[in-house]
Amino acid sequence: MSNKDLLTKDLTPEEFGQYYFLKEELKEFCRSEGLKVSGNKQDLEKRIIHYLSTGKPLEELVVKQKSDNIIYEIKLDSKLGDNFKCSEDKREFFEKHIGKGFKFKVKFQKWLKANPEKTYMDAINAYFEIINSKEKTKIDKQFQYNQYIRDFFEDNDDKSLDDAIKCWNHKKSLKGHNKYEKTDLEVLL
Repeated sequence: MSNKDLLTKDLTPEEFGQYYFLKEELKEFCRSEGLKVSGNKQDLEKRIIHYLSTGKPLEELVVKQKSDNIIYEIKLDSKLGDNFKCSEDKREFFEKHIGKGFKFKVKFQKWLKANPEKTYMDAINAYFEIINSKEKTKIDKQFQYNQYIRDFFEDNDDKSLDDAIKCWNHKKSLKGHNKYEKTDLEVLL
């Protein structure tokens, strides 16, 4: 089910916040209203809320970075540095030292950005600590689907992914929050 038809310029910002919209639906609305379509889901929601409030596009500061085509070799004792970017050369470096299964997981990305004074060797050690940690990672607000599915299975380990998706699809079509509740299972009856 989709809430696509509900997304019009006649919505109030409060009404907009009551529904779940897919990123593609947000982008489609932005295109139809002449708003920027770049960025993540939160960026799009911010633009739409501003537009619904004022009737005008959000003025966004555009910062152009000067490209320095400097190529340098990454070594184990190299510092991560400020403004760490998860680029292809860094992915290749980590794959070489960690293995083909390497992924820039969110928690690891946050660690990299928070520790500019650390070395790549420190980063490799931190990566293994993070992936071997039994601690649940926090799911950021924009990933409501992932949070819903996690909460669904914490409460229903006997149900299937198809069941979870049916409940999610029903939940997101309703007005209000998108958090899992036991009553969501009624759609399976």
